[in-house]
Amino acid sequence: MKRRKIAIAAGLCFSFFLGTLLNLLLIPGFDHHHQQTAQDHLGIEQPVLLNRVTDQDLLKQIKERDEEVIRYRRQLAPAAAAGRLARPLERRLMDLAQNSSPDQFQSQHQQQRSPDFHGSKPSTVQGENTFVSNSPETDFQFRSLSLSCPDINNATSVHYLGSGYTKAVYKAVLNETLAVALKSVDFEGHDMENCVKQFGTLKDCYRLASFKLVKEMTLLQRLQHSNILKLYGFCYQDSNHIPDTLTTITELGSPLEMIQLLQTSWEERFRICLSLIRLLHYLAHSPLGSVTLLDFRPRQFVVVDGELKVTDLDDASINETPCSSNSDCFMEFPARNFTLTCSLEGLCLKMNEKRNLYNAYRFFFTYLLPHSAPSSLRSLLDNVVNATGELRWGTEETLAQLEDVLYLFKSGLYLQNVTRSQTLGYKQLTDAAIPEENYRCWPSYHHEGCLLSVYDINEAMEICDNHSQCHAFVLTNQTTWTGRHLVFFKASSSRIVPDMEKVTFVKVAD
Repeated sequence: MKRRKIAIAAGLCFSFFLGTLLNLLLIPGFDHHHQQTAQDHLGIEQPVLLNRVTDQDLLKQIKERDEEVIRYRRQLAPAAAAGRLARPLERRLMDLAQNSSPDQFQSQHQQQRSPDFHGSKPSTVQGENTFVSNSPETDFQFRSLSLSCPDINNATSVHYLGSGYTKAVYKAVLNETLAVALKSVDFEGHDMENCVKQFGTLKDCYRLASFKLVKEMTLLQRLQHSNILKLYGFCYQDSNHIPDTLTTITELGSPLEMIQLLQTSWEERFRICLSLIRLLHYLAHSPLGSVTLLDFRPRQFVVVDGELKVTDLDDASINETPCSSNSDCFMEFPARNFTLTCSLEGLCLKMNEKRNLYNAYRFFFTYLLPHSAPSSLRSLLDNVVNATGELRWGTEETLAQLEDVLYLFKSGLYLQNVTRSQTLGYKQLTDAAIPEENYRCWPSYHHEGCLLSVYDINEAMEICDNHSQCHAFVLTNQTTWTGRHLVFFKASSSRIVPDMEKVTFVKVAD
């Protein structure tokens, strides 16, 4: 009996050993030739251990993002630079042919949310502002970028602003004068954590995530528009035990807070919508073709000096949807669906433009355009909201209509259709102001008082006549972005003080 048990145990051990050996030999990741082919194409060294099919999945994802960046760079290569010799860098911005091998993730490695801006070894030559790959297929230059690693290493007032799936964003002051946004891959972000859990290789997971930053840099440099965030520079540094971690340096904006925006004046809300449609019209006719923002949400935009700017372009796409019939051109949204036309070229006609425009309608126009607008402009604004909500217009028609509204508003022509009430008359006091006696009105530029913009004195009188609390108003020397004057409306004129460059109008009886 004892010998029989020993024989059974020995048989089980041999079966387990044989099964394990066959499993290692037969799984796709153990195919030496298959691995070498993929790695040679990507310029990646033969890894020490690559015996899981998921490793091939990671290489495939890196290859796909590699090819996407190459496509953008092919379109971006300037014709004048075609025959120009490239000056090599000590370390190139993203050398897609550099050697890299998967590293096994170490459990004792401490992830750091804050990037190592100080004390890291810079990977760019000081004063070098261009990147040119040594591959003729990826010949591309980042031109006129004034900031790089030395500027980041001397950054002050660095504050963490937030993060998304891939990137972390920081506010910093460079050279003691310029406030900028610094973007880098978030090692504690969703993309990095999921990749490391799945593939167990920190270095290549970083490389995969960093392609989003490289793509965004490429688009920011090529898509030059006043409503696209400016790219100031970049830096590669050794950080978190990874060589060449990328930090981009961009213009700094304020987050777009929709609740706060809804409480601002109609003039400021109109400016946001006008900025947005100008951006979308440019994207529909950009040098790259029609660009769509796949991740279109208010959080992807910031406000810089009152202008709306898109800040996140890593999910942008220039590929129109291929089709064989109209049914392939189906767009689905939470509240409404659309079927567009399949063109003779086999592409859904203007799908990128239409997707952007409907998202502008549902996230911005429907909330910001009509409410509290001047009464004589509301019918024009309602037309914009209805036409974009039904996709009857494109960006061309929408932009033209909003530009017409802007002209009417700036020129004061919208006041011609307004029936003025009978005024009681006002007494003008030059170089005088009323420091107190505030009352609240909506919408106001001032939270504790009634501060509105007017085209002229007549409009200010009209507003004061329509406010039961108003008994005087003070014309300031400040103007809005449209050139309109800011006026404080007051509940009383009991205390008037000298104030240069201000004019007070006091309501008087007949």
